[in-house]
Amino acid sequence: MVTETQFRVLLQQGYQAEVVCKTPAFRKNAVWYGEWFIRAVTEDRTVEKLLVPGRRWNKQEEEIQLRLFKTANGLISFLEGFGFDPIHIPLRKGGRALHVLPNGNTLSDDD
Repeated sequence: MVTETQFRVLLQQGYQAEVVCKTPAFRKNAVWYGEWFIRAVTEDRTVEKLLVPGRRWNKQEEEIQLRLFKTANGLISFLEGFGFDPIHIPLRKGGRALHVLPNGNTLSDDD
């Protein structure tokens, strides 16, 4: 498990971001809703680390709470903030999309 800060460090080390669709996505008006979570994975996918919220509000140690994204817009905004482009979002439960920083770049400390 990693926080957003640790996730940034892993991306600097060459990890990739894998978006996983937890519940089927649906469109209401002009907004796509669903539940997605992100894993940091190595290129060979032998190591994966789940993204979790930075704060643990009175949670038991054994409770794992994923950082869930409830709208496609929120997910896009989060990934774009790390420099990912293009961004792919799976819409079916269990669907996955792997994101690699453009041109094999890693994040700089200025990002």
